[in-house]
Amino acid sequence: MRLRVILFLMMFMLRVTVVLCMALSVWPGAALALDAEVLNSVVRIKPDWSLAARGTDATGKPRDPQGTGVAIMPDGYVATNVHVIGDATDIEVMTEDGRVLKAAIVGRDKVTDIALLKVDADLPVLSFAPPPELAAPVCAIGNQFGLGLSVTCGVVSAVGRSGMGFNPVEDFIQTDAAVNPGGSGGALVDMNGRLVGMVAAIFTKSSDADIGVNFATSVPLLMRVVDDLKAHGHVVRGIAGFRAGPLPPLMMRTGGGAMVESVAVDGPAFKAGLEAGDVITRIDGKPVTSMPALEVLMFMKRPGQTMSLDTLRGEDKRALTVTLGGA
Repeated sequence: MRLRVILFLMMFMLRVTVVLCMALSVWPGAALALDAEVLNSVVRIKPDWSLAARGTDATGKPRDPQGTGVAIMPDGYVATNVHVIGDATDIEVMTEDGRVLKAAIVGRDKVTDIALLKVDADLPVLSFAPPPELAAPVCAIGNQFGLGLSVTCGVVSAVGRSGMGFNPVEDFIQTDAAVNPGGSGGALVDMNGRLVGMVAAIFTKSSDADIGVNFATSVPLLMRVVDDLKAHGHVVRGIAGFRAGPLPPLMMRTGGGAMVESVAVDGPAFKAGLEAGDVITRIDGKPVTSMPALEVLMFMKRPGQTMSLDTLRGEDKRALTVTLGGA
């Protein structure tokens, strides 16, 4: 038992040493990039909720809900979370240099918890980072507890997280950078100040306190939504014409995938040759490991685009191409 404790402490100290070395060798240069590129692109958001929606704090006083947003496009377009603004119609945006701006709501997408606002100011927009690698250093910039913008740093803990239970469609980057209430809608950036994702959720069991498992919406999913919100006010989804569900437990022993439950007659998938009972294993070459993974891969597609499916029908492998329809 004593030996186990000693080994645990040795591994813990090794991890701390590695993190300190990374901080000393990497982050000084990154901090300069954050000062110059990020803080002016991240804003505080204050929605005007009704008293009933705001609730009260431990002292009985009405809560003062605040959150965060990040400039995502030129001409004052700001992305945030739907749960940050709720059903508010009046929203103020506060910039790092002290300006208070009225924000118009361009659109909300509750499926992904992404909202798009517009302010009458040309806020600087960050460049986008390439897909992050595991253990890469990142920083979260947000309005934690409504105290104003603050910076917390950590690493990329995982990528491609879906099925976490926050939203019907999820493509999360997991990080151990500390995030607390008010930080939602903020920027997750890499060491060069490039946008990795939009902070979206804290994974907790019984409280809102940070426990080191936090999630940011990936840039590809974020841009898929905000592009449509800007153009249409809502997300336009491609229609494949089939329904799928999780694999039976026995089939999951041999690999992931999703089972086709029904196919609409004369729909795009029907015309491509898909049948009920087929197992979808890949979409556009990307593995379908679960139903949530299938959901996000299909969500990324727009009407008129094609989608290649790798399927199994019994033991026969088939490759199909589906041209998506529109609503």
